Amino acid sequence: MALALSPDGARRVLLALGARGGEFAEIFLERSAGTALLLEGGRIEEAATGCDRGAGLRLVREGRTHFTSGNDVTEEGLLRLADNLVDALPAGTPLGVPELVLQEVARVSPVRVDPAQVPVERKIELLHKAERAAREHDALIAEVAVRYRDQERHILVANSEGLLTLDRQVYTSFSVSAVAREGRGVRSATRVASGTCGFELFESENPEALAREAARVACAQLRAAPAPPGTFTVVLSSRAGGTMVHEACGHGLEADFVEKGFSVYAGKLGQRVASERITVVDDATLPGKRGSYGMDDEGFPGQRTVLVERGILRGLLHSRETARRMGQRPTGNGRRESYRHLPLPRMSNTLILPGDDDPEAILASVEDGIFVAEMGGGEVDIVSGNFVFHCTEAYRIRNGRIAEPVRDAILTGNGPEVLSRIDRVGSDLGFQVGTCGKEGQGVPVADAQPTLRIPGIVVGGRRS
Repeated sequence: MALALSPDGARRVLLALGARGGEFAEIFLERSAGTALLLEGGRIEEAATGCDRGAGLRLVREGRTHFTSGNDVTEEGLLRLADNLVDALPAGTPLGVPELVLQEVARVSPVRVDPAQVPVERKIELLHKAERAAREHDALIAEVAVRYRDQERHILVANSEGLLTLDRQVYTSFSVSAVAREGRGVRSATRVASGTCGFELFESENPEALAREAARVACAQLRAAPAPPGTFTVVLSSRAGGTMVHEACGHGLEADFVEKGFSVYAGKLGQRVASERITVVDDATLPGKRGSYGMDDEGFPGQRTVLVERGILRGLLHSRETARRMGQRPTGNGRRESYRHLPLPRMSNTLILPGDDDPEAILASVEDGIFVAEMGGGEVDIVSGNFVFHCTEAYRIRNGRIAEPVRDAILTGNGPEVLSRIDRVGSDLGFQVGTCGKEGQGVPVADAQPTLRIPGIVVGGRRS
C-alpha cells in the first residue's frame, strides 16, 4: 500500500520540473483505498471497495502556477509528466534542487484496529443493528439509511526546497439518517461518528445509540410547533458542535480570502473581532479527530494555530503560497482533496475554547429564549459576514428550562457582531464532524464549541 519513490528519484523528477526555470517545484503522490457500504430500505444498496493512486506536479514560475496530474507514480511516469508540463515553457535558468532526505512525521492518530483487516460481514452487521434500533424507536420512523466508510490514505510530498516526507491517514465513519412521517408531515435527522482512527471508533461510538438519537430528533421535530419569529437570547448547546465558528468565522480566516479582500476580517489583524471571552484555534494535532493530520498536503507539520485570542484577531490559516505572498509562515493548512487538485488554505479542527461558565447555569440564566441543540446547513457571505443558519433541533427556553421543541428555526446575523455579543462561555466542549467544501474540493474537518449564550439574535420562524 505504501508509496515508493526514492529520494534520488524524487530529486530527478524535481530537476525535470525545473529544467526550464522556476522558483518552486513540488511532487505530491497519493494512494488511497477503502470500503463504502450503504444500507437502505432494509437492503445493502452499495458495497464497494476500491483503490486510487496518482500524482500532482506543481511548478511556480514568475508568480504563475503550472499544474498537472496523472496516474503513473513510477519515476519514469513522473518524469514524462514533468516533461509534458514544462515542454511549452520558454527556456530559463534551471531550478536547483538540494539532496533530499526523508523526514519523519509525528503520528497524530495511531490506529489500533486496521479497518482493512475487519471482515466486511462485521461491518454489515453494524448497519443492520443501527437500522433496527432506529425503526424500533418509534412507529413514525418510515425510512432509515445507514452508511459505513473507511479509507486509508498514503501521501508523499517532495519539493525543490529540500522537503521529502510522507504520512498515513486512516478515516473511519458511520452515519444514520432517519425519516419520520405522519400524514403529510415529514422530518429527518442524521447522526454521524467519524475520526482519524480505525475500527476502534466503535469502542466509543455505539451505532445503535446513534440510530436511536437520529430517530428521536426526527420524531421530535415532526411533532414540534413552528419556531416563533423575533429577537431572542439564544443558547447554543455544545452539541451544536461549532458549525457557527466554522462558517461565520473559520472560512473568513482562510488567508486566500483575506488576501483578496473577500473576507470581513481583511485588514483586522490585531483588532477586536469578538467578545473577550472568545478564543478560537485551529488544531490539526488533536488525536483521533476527523480534521487531524501529521502533515498537510504540502508536507508542513499539522499544528495548533491561534486565530482569535480573547477577542483579538491574531492569525490566519495559510498555505505555502499565501504565506509567501503575505510574508508569513505556513501554518500547516495547505490541504487538497486529492492528487488531482492544488492545495488551498483550509481548516482542520476549528474550536472555540471552553470558558468558565457552568452550562446548566447558562441555561438557567435565560427566562425566555431559544435553545439550539444542533445546527444544520446555512449560507454565509464571507465578505460581509452575514449568515443564515438552519437549526435541525431547537427548543423554547422558559424560566431557565428547556421546554417544547420548535421546528424551522433560522438564525440570522453577522458573524463578527454575534461573536462580539457572546456573554457566557461554557466549560464544556462538543464536536461535530463533516466534509468541508471549497472551490469544488471537499476535505474532512471537525468543529467544536462550548455552550454559548448570545443575547439578541434574530430568529426566523413562522407565526402559528
